[in-house]
Amino acid sequence: MTYMTRQQQAVLEGIRRQSRGCATASELTEALHAEGNRVGMTTVYRQLERLEQRGLVHKILTPEGCYYQYCEARAHGQGCILLKCERCGAIAHADCDHLGELYQHLAQAHGFTVNRRKTLFYGLCAQCREEQA
Repeated sequence: MTYMTRQQQAVLEGIRRQSRGCATASELTEALHAEGNRVGMTTVYRQLERLEQRGLVHKILTPEGCYYQYCEARAHGQGCILLKCERCGAIAHADCDHLGELYQHLAQAHGFTVNRRKTLFYGLCAQCREEQA
């Protein structure tokens, strides 16, 4: 395992605890400050980029802005996908290899390789689907 600084550990733990499943760098900085961690916004961005490069964090670009989410799948050698609720905005992380057939089809039939680390599906989460019914 690669060495992790105290600040990097604080950022990683902070992103793990996000109730919506993800956070902006600004939201994460505020949460860390509320916990007594005095890290600056620049440091948070730098650590998030490093964590993303190591595969521990997803960087999710949406029309609303950039979000970050903890990802445990790479550590376990699994594939993963991200699911964004169009109603409440929550982003769920799903460790799921069932899309392998689709990815394989896209590669073979269309010459297109999907970046699984940045694939984001839009729809409704179970709670919003229930409320809508």
